[in-house]
Amino acid sequence: MASSAFQHSAFLYDGADQFCDGVLSFVRSGLGADEAVLVAVTEDKAALLRAELGADAERVCFVDMAEVGRNPARIIPAWRDWVGEHTGVRGFRGVGEPAWPGRSAEELTECAHHESLLNLVFDGLASWQLMCPYDVSGLDPEVIDTALANHPYLAAEVNTGYREPEPLALLAQSLPEPTGPVEQYRFDAGRLAGARQVVVRLATEAGARQELAEDLALAVHEAAMNSVDHGGGQGVLRIWQDGGQLVCEVRDSGWLTDPLVGRARPTLGQARGRGMWMIHQLCDLVQLRSSERDGTLVRLRVTTDVQPHP
Repeated sequence: MASSAFQHSAFLYDGADQFCDGVLSFVRSGLGADEAVLVAVTEDKAALLRAELGADAERVCFVDMAEVGRNPARIIPAWRDWVGEHTGVRGFRGVGEPAWPGRSAEELTECAHHESLLNLVFDGLASWQLMCPYDVSGLDPEVIDTALANHPYLAAEVNTGYREPEPLALLAQSLPEPTGPVEQYRFDAGRLAGARQVVVRLATEAGARQELAEDLALAVHEAAMNSVDHGGGQGVLRIWQDGGQLVCEVRDSGWLTDPLVGRARPTLGQARGRGMWMIHQLCDLVQLRSSERDGTLVRLRVTTDVQPHP
């Protein structure tokens, strides 16, 4: 069981009234104790809470989870910043809803990874509470079951269904294979520029604006550089369309054992981890998988807003 210093709890609700009742009780308890409170939910949920809080809404820091959590790997850095800002200064607590109805299966998978990794990052570091609301009527039962497994607390009670995170098992989880046409490009140190050109061309053909195509190419370049430097000197780039998204996957023979790589803001002079940080900032979704048997896979998604050609 995780340390009581970090109380990471799931709050299950059914409908807007239950959401407001549970979250407002938690927020007002913090305000009553003169704690700093951050609420990271979608804008529609934030509007409900602001309306109920009235003047007290000015005492709460609201963050749009649809923006900061579009790629769930960006959420932990945001909570790191919040904790770092307030530790040793005043008490603090947070509300974070990374999973909501309408998110894709891939996004929900990464939300679950994020929730599990929170327990590794903050356990024992500071005494604070993080409540994570889950919509039981809008999310599939499997999502709720996974949420329960990832939270040491259910509301304010100890959750007997909690499972301690297993970092290597998280990294080793497989990803589904693409179902449509796939472009493939093999690269080594001498073919990195070619990989970028392929990405820009295919992204442009998929309807991505030039800036987005170049950002995706930069993200792929960083992943490919990691393959060259740490993954056996070479790798394979695969690219395909999935609905309105372009997917780029970089695979190599290396074995990564740190599931938190790229989820901490780089420090000045930091040598490693900057590439994955940049990748997380540039892409709408990043899925990192690695095992001793299968090597490392980095799957990047950006939304082009153009459906694939028939």
